[in-house]
Amino acid sequence: MHDIITLPGLGGSGETHWQTLWERADARITRFQPASWDQPDLADWEQSLERTIARCATPPVLVAHSLACLLVAHWAARFSSAIAGAFLVAVPDPDGANFPVEATSFRRVPDGSLRLPALIIASTNDPYGALEATQRRARDWRSGLIVAGALGHINASSGLGDWPQGRALLDAFRAGLQR
Repeated sequence: MHDIITLPGLGGSGETHWQTLWERADARITRFQPASWDQPDLADWEQSLERTIARCATPPVLVAHSLACLLVAHWAARFSSAIAGAFLVAVPDPDGANFPVEATSFRRVPDGSLRLPALIIASTNDPYGALEATQRRARDWRSGLIVAGALGHINASSGLGDWPQGRALLDAFRAGLQR
């Protein structure tokens, strides 16, 4: 099976975020670690991701949340390391009113399809990404899209706990990837 790397968004994923809970429950899951979760620097985040990928025994599956979904697109356009696929949760709209000013370096998302299989998981009421913007992004990236319902930003504030629906979607996505 593929290694799994979690990529939290702005602020990192706290103690009750599903990414953190998944990491605690599965020793095969590694978290990438940029210099700062609160003052994200795109170049630093890209280098941190590249270093984490280099430590994997097999091409990993990236499990990104929020701002880290945009990181995956930036990274994929600049680096050529092998990735099995990307599971992208709550993709934010960099042109949306709520896009954080601290993340300005992530705003200019590369156009065109991702060079890896990807599945976007979206919420119908995400304050950081309107569903229409997420649908456009899925088309641009040639990514699959699952609308999981009204789950807010699909984070700890959404009250999902370890988000079993998300884990089932990840497991199904991973099962469909090339070995």
